[in-house]
Amino acid sequence: MKYLIISTGSKGNATVINDCILIDCGVSFKSLKEIIDKLKLVLLTHIHADHFKRTTIKRLAASRPTLRFACGSFLVPALVECGVSKSKIDVLDFGKKYNYSFFKVAPVKLYHDVDNFGYRIYFNDERAIYATDTEHLNGIKAKGYDLYMLEANYEDEEIKNRIAERKKAGEYIYEDRVLRTHLSKQQADDFFFENMISGKSELVYLHQHKECEKNDGNCQSSGL
Repeated sequence: MKYLIISTGSKGNATVINDCILIDCGVSFKSLKEIIDKLKLVLLTHIHADHFKRTTIKRLAASRPTLRFACGSFLVPALVECGVSKSKIDVLDFGKKYNYSFFKVAPVKLYHDVDNFGYRIYFNDERAIYATDTEHLNGIKAKGYDLYMLEANYEDEEIKNRIAERKKAGEYIYEDRVLRTHLSKQQADDFFFENMISGKSELVYLHQHKECEKNDGNCQSSGL
C-alpha cells in the first residue's frame, strides 16, 4: 500500500494513503497543495491542533467543496465551525466498516485524553492500520495487514528514568501524562510482531520522540 507522510509529531500530522485518503490535517494548507486535487476523503482522528488545524481545514473545504470528511461524532461541531457542510461529513462509529467506491474504512477506538479514533483502511486485498495518540492497543487485532502505521512516542526505559530523575528533583512530572496518553515504541513493536506476516507486513513509526543532540541546531520536536 502506498503512503506519504507529510508530517508526524507535535508540529503537525498528515499522512496520505494511496494518493486519495488524507489521515489527519494538522499541517499548513501550503504543505498539502501537491496532493489536494487527488483527495477523495479526509479522515480525522481527534481535536488536538497538531491533528486538526482549523485554518487548513477551512481552506481545504473551501478549495474542494465536494471533498468528503469522515470522523467520529465528537468532531462534527468543530468541522462545521470550519465551514464544512454537514452534507459532506460522514459520521463514523467504531466497530463498523464503511464503503467508499474503491476502498473501505473502519474506525478503531483509541485511548487518549480526548475522544480519538484510529483507522483500518482496505484497498482490494491490501489492508492498513493507523493509530497514534493512544495509551494502548489492547483488544485490537490486525492479523496479517500489509501496513502498520503506529505511534512510537517514547522508549519505556528512557521515560521511567526521566520520571525518577524529576521525582528526585521535586519537579513537575510531565512524563506521567505521556504514559497515560501515548504509545511507546515497545508497545508498537509488540503489536506489530503479534500481528505481522514475515515478508508481507511493513511497520512505520509515527510520533517518535527525538532528543536534541549537543551542539546540534536541528532539534526535533518531541511529539509528547
